[in-house]
Amino acid sequence: MRFGVLGPLEVRTEDGRPVRVADRKVRTLLAALLARSGRVVSADRLIDDLWGDALPADPSATLRARVSQLRRTLEDAEPGARALVESRPPGYRLDGPTDARTFADLAERAMGEPDVATRVALLADALALWRGPAFADFGDASFADPESARLDELRLAAMESRAEARLELGEDAALVAELHGLVDEHPLRERLRAAYMRALYDAGRPGDALAAYDDLRVRLRDELGIDPATELAALHAAILRRDPVFTGTRGNLPADVAPLIGRDEAVRELTGLLDVSRLVTLHGTGGVGKTRLAVAVARGRHHAGGVWLVPLDEGLKPGTSVDEVASFVAGVLGLRDDAGSGGSPAARLGEALRGKRTLLVLDNCEHVADPVARLTARMLRDVPDLRVLATSREPLAISGERLWTVSPLDSGAAAELFAERAGISRGDGNAEAVAAICERLDGVPLALELAATRVRALGVDGLAARLDDRFRLLSSGTRDAPARQRTLRALIDWSWEPLDERERAVLRRLALHTGGSTLEAAEQVCGADVDVLASLVDRSLVVAGDGRYRLLESVAAYCAERLHEAGEYEETRRRHAAYYTELAEHADLRGPGQRDALRRLPAEAGNLRATLDGAVRAGDADQALRLVNAMGWAWFLWGRSGEARRAFERALDVPGATSTARARTWHTGFVMLDGDGTDRDERVRKALASDDDPWAHWFLGFVRAGFGDLDAIDELTTRALGGFQTNGDVWGEAAALATRAAQALSAGDLDQAGQDGERALGLFRRTGDRWGRLQATETLGLLAEVTGDYARAKELHESGLHDAEELGLWTEMSGRLTRLGRIALLEGDLDGADELHERGRRLAIRESHKRMEHFAEVGLALAARRRGHLDEAETILRRWLGWCRDIDGAPGLAFLLAELGFIAELRGDAEQALALHTEGLAAARTTGNPRAIALAQEGMAGALSLTGRSEEATKSLTAASEARAATGAPLPEPERGDVERIAARLSPDPPSDDRATLPD
Repeated sequence: MRFGVLGPLEVRTEDGRPVRVADRKVRTLLAALLARSGRVVSADRLIDDLWGDALPADPSATLRARVSQLRRTLEDAEPGARALVESRPPGYRLDGPTDARTFADLAERAMGEPDVATRVALLADALALWRGPAFADFGDASFADPESARLDELRLAAMESRAEARLELGEDAALVAELHGLVDEHPLRERLRAAYMRALYDAGRPGDALAAYDDLRVRLRDELGIDPATELAALHAAILRRDPVFTGTRGNLPADVAPLIGRDEAVRELTGLLDVSRLVTLHGTGGVGKTRLAVAVARGRHHAGGVWLVPLDEGLKPGTSVDEVASFVAGVLGLRDDAGSGGSPAARLGEALRGKRTLLVLDNCEHVADPVARLTARMLRDVPDLRVLATSREPLAISGERLWTVSPLDSGAAAELFAERAGISRGDGNAEAVAAICERLDGVPLALELAATRVRALGVDGLAARLDDRFRLLSSGTRDAPARQRTLRALIDWSWEPLDERERAVLRRLALHTGGSTLEAAEQVCGADVDVLASLVDRSLVVAGDGRYRLLESVAAYCAERLHEAGEYEETRRRHAAYYTELAEHADLRGPGQRDALRRLPAEAGNLRATLDGAVRAGDADQALRLVNAMGWAWFLWGRSGEARRAFERALDVPGATSTARARTWHTGFVMLDGDGTDRDERVRKALASDDDPWAHWFLGFVRAGFGDLDAIDELTTRALGGFQTNGDVWGEAAALATRAAQALSAGDLDQAGQDGERALGLFRRTGDRWGRLQATETLGLLAEVTGDYARAKELHESGLHDAEELGLWTEMSGRLTRLGRIALLEGDLDGADELHERGRRLAIRESHKRMEHFAEVGLALAARRRGHLDEAETILRRWLGWCRDIDGAPGLAFLLAELGFIAELRGDAEQALALHTEGLAAARTTGNPRAIALAQEGMAGALSLTGRSEEATKSLTAASEARAATGAPLPEPERGDVERIAARLSPDPPSDDRATLPD
């Protein structure tokens, strides 16, 4: 599916067939999404775009209907195209291919194309995509204005670039007529005017060229109060002198010997930055490709005074004076440094450059940063037409400097560079190993190039396996590289040597931090302060961002060696372990600081793992257990039961611990949460034999609930509740009440569920625990759903969704999305239900949470059955049948079998329906949940009705009705479908109660 916005809005299929979007509001919706170029547009903004002040009765519902209509239109034209319209909080997003994006891509390719004829062809192709003004049929819509203006500016720039390229090819007369019209439309565009003047001059009309300049000069003075730019004035002067407008660019830039990979966007951005800034410094770690990027940028510049590369590392050493630097630069430029003419070398260099538009690329400034900075500052003051592009591992730190950090390559570009330099194909089954190499080497181009030289000897897999010994491995670069770039160690040595001892000490200690550190951690573990860290950041040895300081992996490996050499490793490890253990122990995971704690701890995941690894290696059992006990609740909240189980097993395996009771309780719970219900009762008994705390009873009862057996769970919860109340533990009392409310709901005691749920919610609000509110609102939402109060259920689940999102609890968020999907299903919004279930499913998969994935996929199956798509529903449900039998237990199995049984009954397959419902009824009875039993009995009635056993079927329906009545929750109207169908088959007077098609 392709979209056209460069003119009137149009939609075409992949093979070019036009797609008619008839409804005006749907067309407006499509245009509003396309105008945001793939960004998420909030529902409120779209409502304003479509209706303004003339709002419909229910704007949100009407917008959803228009979205569904747009999706259907796209789907009808091309299967699968409905997925282009994505639901993303807080609204929608459409990121489909557009002619605007194709235009921009072609124009960008043209900017980096060295061959002029190819550049002209690319720009012609780009401009040919325009069919009129952008968003032509939405010219009065405010949402289209910013994108239209942006595209119009790009179009004009492309026209100017094409005109300049055609002039380079020798065209003139044909251009004059084209540019005349454009200049009339845009009389103040100086670049366009310059191209027009050159075309006139080359066509033999210098007088008209001078008149065009005078016209612009007068307009600028009268309308803006400014003079033409220096470049345009220089062109005017050249025409007055009857000089050739293009005489070629002087300079000494080297030719390309290998393609520059992954830097196209950087070249474009820096080209624009040099247009507005006279000093741009490319700053970044060693080997990141600053020089090659600077040369690529410089190669696209045209300066009458020349474009010159000054390799400061080749002729200057630390301690060099300003005048020595000036003499060196003069020599590179071929200027005679005549001392007899008077003045200092710096003054003579400035005099020689004055009046000439020149670009100097000052390369590798870091080892002579001070004299280079002072010389540059002086020349920029004395030579108005001079521009400087510097490369350095630290800023020059002078007025007017625009610092541009050269980052390592992203994963795709890094893999492309490595493959190209190694002479291998990325499609030969080596993608995983290549990706690992690129990640381990931080995407630093020089490190990747050094690694590529070893592929012939080791192969990609062998190289990836040996990167732990990277400094010995990457010790042979190209012979034409500077000495400091021939080995990985030499590359980092170049940055290490100028550091003072305090900077070296902080840097080597930072190597123990995995994933970086905060300022506080760097201060306490490494003895750092702001000044030292700022210096290391400026020297590109430490990467700063998001309030953290981190080392690239190669720098960290180098500094770890230095840490061992200094004899500081063990002491630093102990400080690191103490800091992060205390951080975990003091995290406020059950109170008002819960959100901040849950956001901070993931950032320290690497450091926390490293702390555990170090304690285990050192045989420090108490340290290991302190850490895992402190992290247990965080792992629980995040739903990372497998990770927690493994961590506790590692800590418990270290001999010599003072006490293991609490850790064994945690481990027992996480084993069950991880789906292992083997010998669960015996495991719980053993854990509680040494840990009789109320919390232990509550926690083990909570996780035990996933396997049924309400009596055992009730005993644990009741004991926990009494203990919490005796101790005055408000949080514990709330947790036990929330668990008891969920158990009461499962047992069909709706009054008890409501009372305990409301009490728990109130207490959790007192403590400020939003996770606790999640537990209470889920039960209360389910209670509202059971009793048919869908509005209340939706309100509660949306509240839970907000809390889960705020806390970053993605598995909880998955569950709430799925709960909302069930409500949408009950309300008849099948498309909305699918969207919510799919969002929940994707989150669950991302978090590797099988239980939530199962919950969401069953919702998709329910919607499929309601649509009559029985094969689709059965495929989804059977995918989970084995998992439910082995892991999820009786509650999930009973519902799954009921749904499969109803599918068989709808097909008229009495034998299969009866077998499925018989097994489902047995599973339901083991749960003790009267509503689950009623559901299975209703299914049995359907199966029996197909066999002609009407009397048994009627008894089964009656038993189900009585069971539901006993719980005080007859089925709401939207859930009556299956029972009404079965009752109609049995008798013209169906029973008054029916069957739910949705899970509790």
